Amino acid sequence: MPARWKKHSRPISRAAFHKRFPDDRACAQFLFEKRWPDGFVCPACGGLRGWELSSKKFTWECAECHRQTSVTAGTVMHRSKLPLTTWFMAAHLVSSHSNGISAMQLQGQLGLGSYKTAWLVLHKLRRAMVAPDRSPLADIVEVDESEVPFRTKDDPIAGGQGRSHIGKMLVIGAVELIDGGKPGRIRLEPLADFTAASITGFVSRTVERGATVVSDGLASYRSLKEHKHIAKVVGTMAAHILLPWIHRVFANFKRWALGTYHGLRKAHLRRYMDEFVFRWNRRRYVRSAFDTLLGLSVGMGHASYRDIVDHRA
Repeated sequence: MPARWKKHSRPISRAAFHKRFPDDRACAQFLFEKRWPDGFVCPACGGLRGWELSSKKFTWECAECHRQTSVTAGTVMHRSKLPLTTWFMAAHLVSSHSNGISAMQLQGQLGLGSYKTAWLVLHKLRRAMVAPDRSPLADIVEVDESEVPFRTKDDPIAGGQGRSHIGKMLVIGAVELIDGGKPGRIRLEPLADFTAASITGFVSRTVERGATVVSDGLASYRSLKEHKHIAKVVGTMAAHILLPWIHRVFANFKRWALGTYHGLRKAHLRRYMDEFVFRWNRRRYVRSAFDTLLGLSVGMGHASYRDIVDHRA
């Protein structure tokens, strides 16, 4: 591992984390600086003058319109009754564990009385793992599809046999090749089907126009108009030989899903894929992943348990 990566690839220790965020006041100050790096700005009228209220925790009142705004308003912590230190520790655990953490494990680590609360915290943090302004993959990009068996209530890992799609979830992925062919950033999404519309839609959303897409010989890729396309016909050769990095991504994703979560359910597949992508793309900069996650969570907006369960947010 290059020396420039070593100091970033290890998360801060638990002791250092508690020293940085010893109480809710320290957490609130961090959120304030993330929301208003140049000083308070009223979200209602844009006023630049305000003061912190002594009667309400971590709440500011605008001097112009007198709107009161908590530092957690409009973040993933909006209306939460959990202490800020609990939220921050959850974000630290999620971003620093190389294999992620399940809701049951998080419940135990945080001492929460409810599994539902731990599950909700995790899903709210996963919502913040996709930067709205992230740049598309560029230069040379391997793209391929795969299948993931899904978990049911009665069977931890259900799935059809062989090439059957019954009991399996279709997924598509892309990996950017950098530094002479090494893997860089990735993208993963659920895939509705193998049609040209579904596949070219994914490529258009995730790969920079003009970049070179390397795929297998699936006919759906012939519809690409805005990208250079190299088709590698698999034939009798193993697909992972022709497209090695995207197949390694799929293999790692499947092992991670099975090892950490004992399989994934259809309903929240995209959220888990977003978490895997977030973790992969920051594998060399784990130390800064926490700040990135909390920074993104500031602008996510509120989502209730029902919003997440019903896929409204």
